[in-house]
Amino acid sequence: MHEVLGGDPGELLTLDDYWSDFYEHFWRIESVGFWKLERQQFFKEPGNKSWEAFVDGRWDESLRLIDEQRDDFADYYGRIARQGFVNRRVRVVEKPIIPYLQWELHLLRLRHDYGGLTNVVGPEQVAPYENGGPLPEIYTLGLDVMYEAVYDDTGVLAAARRFTDPDLIARCQGLIEGLYQQGEPLDTFFDREVATLEPPTGT
Repeated sequence: MHEVLGGDPGELLTLDDYWSDFYEHFWRIESVGFWKLERQQFFKEPGNKSWEAFVDGRWDESLRLIDEQRDDFADYYGRIARQGFVNRRVRVVEKPIIPYLQWELHLLRLRHDYGGLTNVVGPEQVAPYENGGPLPEIYTLGLDVMYEAVYDDTGVLAAARRFTDPDLIARCQGLIEGLYQQGEPLDTFFDREVATLEPPTGT
């Protein structure tokens, strides 16, 4: 357990229970908003057609499949805007940018364009919080609930932990927001560091 969680083990949820719980709380967010921290550099996303094309070496198709999500993202982030809360993400990016992250940053760029704003930080900005190991993958939904994504050894989402202590949630939300304020908006980072990369080889 990472020290930022303050010794709270949370409640381990199966994926089915997690998704049900997440969406129940997500669309009730009012104050503070949704804040997410992504620290790991590599995940596997079976079921995501664009990711599967990327893994198969079909880079152009993977980008096309991302672009085909424009209407879905416009609807999704439009609904969030009407609900009246912010949706913000901090993405830690280590260099050199590995193929998976190159793919994911294309996806996050499209989200960014429609209102799912992402700011990028480097490992040096999270280092002060990582004496006990890499920061966990956490996200806060207002101040009511926080989740930690739990991945298996291959990088596939396997479960989630739910936290409901308001003091812990407020501290973690403040940590994520503070990193966000230090970060660079994804659009400018992307144009400088990602857009000019050659298509990746390998995953």
